[in-house]
Amino acid sequence: MPRKAKRARSPEEAASSDGGGETLLEGVARSRLRAGSSVLAFAFNKKRVRLVSSSSELKEASGGISYWMSRDQRVQDNWAFLYAQRLALQQKLPLHVCFCLVPKFLDATIRHYGFMLKGLQEVAEECKELHIPFHLLIGLAKDVLPQFINEHDIGGLVTDFSPLRVPLQWVDDVRKNLPDDVPFVQVDAHNIVPCWFASSKQEYGARTIRKKIHDQLPQFLTEFPAVSRHPHNSKFTAEQSVDWDACYASLQVDRTVGEVDWATPGGTAGLRVLQSFIGERLKFFNTDRNNPNKAALSNLSPWFHFGQVSVQRAVLEVQKYGGKFRESVDAFIEEAVVRRELADNFCFYNETYDKLEGAYAWARNTLKDHTKDRRTHIYTLEQLEAGKTHDPLWNAAQLQMVHEGKMHGFLRMYWAKKILEWTSTPETALKYAIYLNDRFELDGRDPNGYVGCMWSICGIHDQGWAERAVFGKIRYMNYAGCKRKFDVEQFERRYHPKKFSH
Repeated sequence: MPRKAKRARSPEEAASSDGGGETLLEGVARSRLRAGSSVLAFAFNKKRVRLVSSSSELKEASGGISYWMSRDQRVQDNWAFLYAQRLALQQKLPLHVCFCLVPKFLDATIRHYGFMLKGLQEVAEECKELHIPFHLLIGLAKDVLPQFINEHDIGGLVTDFSPLRVPLQWVDDVRKNLPDDVPFVQVDAHNIVPCWFASSKQEYGARTIRKKIHDQLPQFLTEFPAVSRHPHNSKFTAEQSVDWDACYASLQVDRTVGEVDWATPGGTAGLRVLQSFIGERLKFFNTDRNNPNKAALSNLSPWFHFGQVSVQRAVLEVQKYGGKFRESVDAFIEEAVVRRELADNFCFYNETYDKLEGAYAWARNTLKDHTKDRRTHIYTLEQLEAGKTHDPLWNAAQLQMVHEGKMHGFLRMYWAKKILEWTSTPETALKYAIYLNDRFELDGRDPNGYVGCMWSICGIHDQGWAERAVFGKIRYMNYAGCKRKFDVEQFERRYHPKKFSH
């Protein structure tokens, strides 16, 4: 693995500060301390927390409290981590952080695992500075975490939240294997308004969830207190240092999809990207975010996906510029809060979030009615993966994703809809789109990715449109429409197959 990320202020951070003054990282650290130097001095909103186990009473005189870190892989700006420390401080107990590393996960490749492991290195280093042992447990959580709890007499377990079926199953499996007297709680540290609190049902679309979220933002969109140096010593410690190179080498994943060099893993690097977005691209976000040739996007999705940067932190910082770039700030909040939390809502309340069965009845019916329509082109998965279609714009978008691990958001919609047009059935189209997205996108296997594919192919969170061949009433996009929106040829030249022929 490349060398470990350093947490000290880098030349890039210094250069990106305003006039040589305070960087965003320094300003954020000051904001946390103003909110509370300890989570005990902070009015923690317990609506963020839900009980998973039947037991709710913490054991007395236990060996400590454990935070099972999973989706949200950061120390600061993490409500789950903060709640675990709050419990530990209240009980005057040690705090332990555990991460369960599985050697293989769905279609994740070394591109994803490399990004994650380097981010976890930063987490481990920060935990050490805060006198909080970090434990990297190798194996499925249901096998290694209850064993850890039993061996060390842990009195309470806290974890973060994901709406996806595999992480939900992990939580349920751990619950079943925990001792009956160990309370287990879950904290939504990923969404600003907790998923189960924002709505108790699957929402039809952005228009039905938007007001629910905005009505709750005042009580949830608050500054974070700091995770502080923990004062209670443990009777046992973590390994002096994790052998990260050995972990990296032991992974049973596809290594042909290489890591990317444009995105440096870890929360420090992610906050640096946030600072560059605010300073350089936010002003153009509202007008240019749908133009793949313009630098207007935040580019934060990889750090959001791995939980290395909190979406809430990004919103707190971006909204400071509402007076200067109101339309862009509003557009960013719509994308980062409403649309993102709508995706979690869909996956949480719809068990078939990645299948045609999860679509609305009108969409399933219209796709079924047009399944036998003649396709102008039919491509295999191998042809699509290689970007070898008749459409140079689609090929360019695919090659951007393959080589950079990130496709422009506007083109993700066009890309998925063309897969529907060029495969024999909508089921095949959805399967191919999700496979390719999860294999190459740094933010693959994410609610946003599943909902993006379901929106494009199955009309989720959309409405019926004029009926046409293959698509039925699903919204249609074509090459000519893209040409009216941006300079298609410029993008095609930038990601021409000849540039990647080696």
